[in-house]
Amino acid sequence: MNIVLVEPEIPPNTGNIARLCAATGSALHLIEPLGFQLDDRQMQRAGMDYWRLVTWRRWANWPVFVASLPAGARVWFIEQGGPQGYSEAAFGPDDYLVFGRETTGLPRQLLETHRDRWLYLPMPNPEARSLNLSNCVAIVVYEALRQTGFGAVESVDGKTSP
Repeated sequence: MNIVLVEPEIPPNTGNIARLCAATGSALHLIEPLGFQLDDRQMQRAGMDYWRLVTWRRWANWPVFVASLPAGARVWFIEQGGPQGYSEAAFGPDDYLVFGRETTGLPRQLLETHRDRWLYLPMPNPEARSLNLSNCVAIVVYEALRQTGFGAVESVDGKTSP
Protein backbone atom coordinates (compact mmCIF):
# COMPACT_ATOMS: atom_id res chain seq x y z
CA MET A 1 0.00 0.00 0.00
CA ASN A 2 1.16 3.57 -0.68
CA ILE A 3 0.18 6.50 1.50
CA VAL A 4 0.49 9.92 -0.10
CA LEU A 5 0.38 13.11 1.97
CA VAL A 6 -0.07 16.24 -0.14
CA GLU A 7 1.52 19.24 1.57
CA PRO A 8 1.17 17.99 5.18
CA GLU A 9 1.36 20.75 7.79
CA ILE A 10 1.42 19.18 11.25
CA PRO A 11 4.59 17.29 12.21
CA PRO A 12 3.01 14.92 14.77
CA ASN A 13 0.44 13.76 12.19
CA THR A 14 3.17 12.92 9.70
CA GLY A 15 5.16 11.18 12.44
CA ASN A 16 2.14 9.09 13.45
CA ILE A 17 1.50 8.19 9.82
CA ALA A 18 5.15 7.17 9.40
CA ARG A 19 4.74 4.89 12.40
CA LEU A 20 1.60 3.40 10.78
CA CYS A 21 3.58 2.83 7.58
CA ALA A 22 6.30 1.02 9.52
CA ALA A 23 3.75 -1.23 11.23
CA THR A 24 1.82 -2.04 8.05
CA GLY A 25 4.66 -2.16 5.53
CA SER A 26 3.11 0.73 3.59
CA ALA A 27 5.26 3.20 1.64
CA LEU A 28 5.00 6.89 2.51
CA HIS A 29 5.11 9.65 -0.13
CA LEU A 30 5.43 13.26 1.06
CA ILE A 31 4.48 15.91 -1.51
CA GLU A 32 6.05 19.35 -1.00
CA PRO A 33 5.79 21.99 0.15
CA LEU A 34 5.79 20.61 3.68
CA GLY A 35 4.60 22.76 6.57
CA PHE A 36 7.64 21.76 8.67
CA GLN A 37 11.23 20.61 8.45
CA LEU A 38 11.78 16.86 8.21
CA ASP A 39 14.04 17.02 11.23
CA ASP A 40 11.25 18.62 13.29
CA ARG A 41 11.47 17.33 16.86
CA GLN A 42 7.70 16.78 17.16
CA MET A 43 7.59 14.73 13.97
CA GLN A 44 10.55 12.62 15.04
CA ARG A 45 9.00 12.12 18.46
CA ALA A 46 5.64 11.03 17.02
CA GLY A 47 7.38 8.62 14.64
CA MET A 48 9.59 7.40 17.49
CA ASP A 49 12.34 5.09 16.28
CA TYR A 50 10.16 3.75 13.47
CA TRP A 51 11.53 6.06 10.77
CA ARG A 52 14.28 3.54 10.03
CA LEU A 53 11.55 1.00 9.20
CA VAL A 54 9.69 3.26 6.77
CA THR A 55 10.12 3.23 3.01
CA TRP A 56 9.48 6.85 2.15
CA ARG A 57 10.15 9.43 -0.50
CA ARG A 58 9.85 13.19 -0.71
CA TRP A 59 8.48 14.70 -3.95
CA ALA A 60 8.97 18.30 -5.14
CA ASN A 61 5.29 18.72 -6.07
CA TRP A 62 2.18 16.89 -7.25
CA PRO A 63 3.03 16.85 -11.00
CA VAL A 64 6.48 15.33 -10.32
CA PHE A 65 4.88 12.65 -8.14
CA VAL A 66 2.19 11.84 -10.75
CA ALA A 67 4.82 11.58 -13.50
CA SER A 68 6.60 8.90 -11.42
CA LEU A 69 3.56 6.64 -11.07
CA PRO A 70 3.75 3.29 -12.82
CA ALA A 71 1.40 2.72 -15.75
CA GLY A 72 -1.99 1.58 -14.50
CA ALA A 73 -1.43 2.79 -10.93
CA ARG A 74 -4.67 3.09 -8.98
CA VAL A 75 -4.89 6.33 -7.06
CA TRP A 76 -7.63 7.01 -4.50
CA PHE A 77 -8.37 10.49 -3.16
CA ILE A 78 -9.76 10.57 0.38
CA GLU A 79 -11.62 13.78 1.22
CA GLN A 80 -14.99 14.73 2.62
CA GLY A 81 -17.80 15.26 0.13
CA GLY A 82 -16.84 12.35 -2.11
CA PRO A 83 -19.46 10.31 -3.94
CA GLN A 84 -18.33 6.96 -2.50
CA GLY A 85 -17.54 5.77 1.02
CA TYR A 86 -14.07 4.37 1.64
CA SER A 87 -15.49 0.97 2.61
CA GLU A 88 -17.28 0.68 -0.77
CA ALA A 89 -14.02 0.87 -2.75
CA ALA A 90 -12.25 -2.28 -3.95
CA PHE A 91 -8.61 -1.73 -3.00
CA GLY A 92 -5.56 -3.48 -4.41
CA PRO A 93 -2.26 -4.08 -2.60
CA ASP A 94 -0.30 -1.51 -4.64
CA ASP A 95 -2.88 1.28 -4.56
CA TYR A 96 -2.04 4.88 -3.68
CA LEU A 97 -4.17 6.50 -0.96
CA VAL A 98 -3.96 10.29 -1.23
CA PHE A 99 -4.72 12.65 1.66
CA GLY A 100 -4.59 16.47 1.68
CA ARG A 101 -3.43 19.22 3.99
CA GLU A 102 -4.86 19.30 7.49
CA THR A 103 -6.30 22.80 7.05
CA THR A 104 -7.55 22.79 3.46
CA GLY A 105 -7.69 19.19 2.28
CA LEU A 106 -7.15 18.29 -1.36
CA PRO A 107 -7.75 20.81 -4.16
CA ARG A 108 -11.35 20.70 -5.38
CA GLN A 109 -10.30 20.61 -9.04
CA LEU A 110 -8.17 17.52 -8.40
CA LEU A 111 -11.11 15.80 -6.70
CA GLU A 112 -13.58 16.69 -9.44
CA THR A 113 -11.15 15.45 -12.10
CA HIS A 114 -10.96 12.09 -10.32
CA ARG A 115 -14.53 11.80 -9.10
CA ASP A 116 -14.59 8.03 -9.71
CA ARG A 117 -11.71 7.64 -7.20
CA TRP A 118 -12.87 10.21 -4.63
CA LEU A 119 -13.72 8.55 -1.31
CA TYR A 120 -15.06 9.90 1.96
CA LEU A 121 -15.21 8.73 5.58
CA PRO A 122 -18.71 8.99 7.03
CA MET A 123 -19.19 11.35 9.96
CA PRO A 124 -22.70 10.87 11.36
CA ASN A 125 -22.47 13.94 13.60
CA PRO A 126 -23.06 16.99 11.35
CA GLU A 127 -21.55 19.29 13.98
CA ALA A 128 -18.15 17.60 13.75
CA ARG A 129 -16.00 19.48 11.21
CA SER A 130 -13.35 16.86 10.57
CA LEU A 131 -11.32 13.91 11.78
CA ASN A 132 -7.60 13.99 12.54
CA LEU A 133 -5.49 13.24 9.46
CA SER A 134 -3.53 10.40 11.03
CA ASN A 135 -6.80 8.78 12.18
CA CYS A 136 -8.24 9.01 8.66
CA VAL A 137 -5.14 7.44 7.17
CA ALA A 138 -5.25 4.59 9.70
CA ILE A 139 -8.92 3.88 9.05
CA VAL A 140 -8.53 3.70 5.26
CA VAL A 141 -5.21 1.82 5.31
CA TYR A 142 -6.59 -0.89 7.56
CA GLU A 143 -9.69 -1.26 5.39
CA ALA A 144 -7.49 -1.57 2.30
CA LEU A 145 -5.27 -4.11 4.07
CA ARG A 146 -8.32 -6.05 5.27
CA GLN A 147 -9.59 -6.27 1.71
CA THR A 148 -6.23 -7.45 0.40
CA GLY A 149 -5.82 -10.11 3.10
CA PHE A 150 -3.18 -8.30 5.18
CA GLY A 151 -0.55 -10.63 3.73
CA ALA A 152 0.91 -13.36 5.88
CA VAL A 153 2.25 -11.54 8.90
CA GLU A 154 4.05 -13.35 11.70
CA SER A 155 3.44 -11.83 15.10
CA VAL A 156 5.84 -11.79 18.04
CA ASP A 157 4.22 -14.87 19.53
CA GLY A 158 5.04 -16.82 16.34
CA LYS A 159 1.46 -17.05 15.07
CA THR A 160 0.78 -16.28 11.45
CA SER A 161 -2.19 -14.15 10.66
CA PRO A 162 -4.30 -12.64 8.71
